[in-house]
Amino acid sequence: MTTLLGREAVSYIAQQDGSKPFFMYLTFTAPHAPYQAPQQYLDQYPDTQDTFKRSYDAMITAMDEQIGNILAELDRRGWRDNTLIVFQSDNGGPRSAEMTGEVDTSGGKIPADNGPYRDGKGSFYEGGTRVAALAHWRGHIQPAVVDQPLHIVDMYPTLVKLAGGTMAKAKPLDGLDAWPTISRGEPSPRTEVVYGIEPFRAAVRQGDFKLVWKTSLPSSVELFDIAKDPYETTNLADKYPEKVAALKQRSESLAREAAPPMLMKEIKGVSMSTLFGSVALPEERHDMEQVP
Repeated sequence: MTTLLGREAVSYIAQQDGSKPFFMYLTFTAPHAPYQAPQQYLDQYPDTQDTFKRSYDAMITAMDEQIGNILAELDRRGWRDNTLIVFQSDNGGPRSAEMTGEVDTSGGKIPADNGPYRDGKGSFYEGGTRVAALAHWRGHIQPAVVDQPLHIVDMYPTLVKLAGGTMAKAKPLDGLDAWPTISRGEPSPRTEVVYGIEPFRAAVRQGDFKLVWKTSLPSSVELFDIAKDPYETTNLADKYPEKVAALKQRSESLAREAAPPMLMKEIKGVSMSTLFGSVALPEERHDMEQVP
């Protein structure tokens, strides 16, 4: 799949005549479960004994090779210096079997590594939501590391403005123009990050404080100072109740603005037995003490 996507991307670039700009959105599925790769890439890691880790590394190598082919095609056409390239992940690596899609993980360890960041894919913690990204455009982006709050919703207004487009007919946007931050390292215009607003949980960051609120039983409330504690080791909810209250109120407000999840509409029309299955209780239980 990785090779096919790479070849299609190169073909798309080759078809452009250079008379007008083009936009390409390429979503590699690698690296992702099921952990599989062509033998030629597996052979590059003969010393890796863990089956999943070997396949995972091979998948990344396959993707890296295809990205190289794409850049080579841009070079061949002489467009590299006039092309903005953005690369980023969609979420942190999975740290649980439920999030890998692999039913059986007995063949090896889950290979993704989020470093010191807490948890992984599917969670609202930094390990599941903070991802590596890079942007490259010769002569337009100063080489630097930018470690400031940005959100995927910022990409749309940023790219449209760079391309000379207009958002006059767009709906109200959550995204902000992040080009000064990306290109020159200026302070991010973003003061709030909405990690997610769902019926049973929410996570919102304002400034340095981040609320992770689980509303389903047993409920939990966590507050972290991400600037001082990016690895989310210390819950400050009891120390800053006013911050918790404000972020809870913001979460409630966002939830009321949002359209109800379609899944919840479906669940309302389904019986509990359909959702969880019916349980037939035996008339007598001789293996348990009879409790009145």
